[in-house]
Amino acid sequence: MSNTRTTDLTADCPCGLGKPYGECCGALHRGVRTAATAEALMRSRYSAFAVQDAPYLLRSWHPSTRPESIDFDPEQRWTRLEILGTTGGTAFHNEGTVEFRAHFTVRGRAGDQHENSGFARVDGEWVYVDAIG
Repeated sequence: MSNTRTTDLTADCPCGLGKPYGECCGALHRGVRTAATAEALMRSRYSAFAVQDAPYLLRSWHPSTRPESIDFDPEQRWTRLEILGTTGGTAFHNEGTVEFRAHFTVRGRAGDQHENSGFARVDGEWVYVDAIG
């Protein structure tokens, strides 16, 4: 049984780039392509939380820090992603960081998560390692 919420592939992608989900993060979620940068992976992971795609989140998590499973709060809705800064994380790097603020609501109350995330390449693909600091 999948935890993934039904997502319209033509709707705006949750990551905020203004592209259709199916052409943006949805393509990464389906394995059609991989993230070219740490920021692209961060955006795709935010979108995976928004659509509750646990298999993608686990696949894109570093093996040394990956949890066994992911539980979603059915009341939580991710509403907006802000990328605040990046270091490294391009095609020329093997590591990078992405500082972000992810906005959400839970039972009508607004909140946000601020994190500086570390990313690394494993077998040539970007993966999330852990929060830094």
